[in-house]
Amino acid sequence: METKVLSTGIPYKNLPLSYIRPVSQRPNLSQVSYCENVPVIDLSCPDRARVLAQLHHACKNYGFFQVINHGVSKEKVENMQKMAKDFFNLPIEEKMKLYSDDPTKTIRLSTSFNVKKEQVHNWRDYLRLHCWPLDQFVPQWPSNPPNFKEIVSQYCKEVRELGIRIEELVSESLGLEKSYITNVLGDQGQHMAINFYPPCPEPEMTYGLPGHTDPNALTILLQDLEVSGLQILKGDKWVAIKPQPDAFSVWHRAVVNTSTARISVASFLCPADDAMISAPSALLTDGARPMYKGFTYPEYYKKFWSRNLDQEHCLELFKNQDS
Repeated sequence: METKVLSTGIPYKNLPLSYIRPVSQRPNLSQVSYCENVPVIDLSCPDRARVLAQLHHACKNYGFFQVINHGVSKEKVENMQKMAKDFFNLPIEEKMKLYSDDPTKTIRLSTSFNVKKEQVHNWRDYLRLHCWPLDQFVPQWPSNPPNFKEIVSQYCKEVRELGIRIEELVSESLGLEKSYITNVLGDQGQHMAINFYPPCPEPEMTYGLPGHTDPNALTILLQDLEVSGLQILKGDKWVAIKPQPDAFSVWHRAVVNTSTARISVASFLCPADDAMISAPSALLTDGARPMYKGFTYPEYYKKFWSRNLDQEHCLELFKNQDS
């Protein structure tokens, strides 16, 4: 790559060759329509059985849903969105102090996905932060823009509470004890990716991020309300998700456009390193063998970062051969 990041403040007139995907791997934007019935779950609904039924349907049929009345304050959300934009508006020299292409670093600015492994790059810069425990990681965070540490840490606390709440609801929707998933996952880590997708001169030839699943227990995505770009796989078709005010979005991809930069903030809850991830025995009937082998989070995470983002689902590497 001629420059290490895209967010230099200088617009691109042509798409660099290293970002152009083969014709068979392009996003086919003209064939993508908006999803008209994306699940939207109101977490303030007093009818818990209804919420659990909606969540079960969304997880089974979409693997994706949006939540409203989620408990994260509007002020914290707006402050986070502004801070994300302020960071990527910093002078390139200031941002590059944080640059690294080493995925093991706990705080780093980088570009694309895994520039050491991939053959075609993705039209994205991102700031990756480890967030939990806050007292361990916040001192390492950027001091510029001013108040970055304060605003981002306040947002992290509220999103973490939301994430634990969603995991408890998912557990109940499966007919398990409310605390089953959180007990299995242990003292969960928390990461954040602040994504920046600059205007792209030829968006039909590349991705912000190709189709993928995230390597963690739960992703809570704060979308840019002014610019759409999130898509999910429904059946065998990609559909676009309209940003909904005051909502969070939980196989997705990100596309880009010619005119407007887009920001998103992804928060990840990650299993504890000693957590054993496996199928709950209560959900296995008649002595059925689990479809996937048990594994620890470090085993999964290592395999995830050793591959390209758009290869087969990393989970398939743990599939039992007779499943």
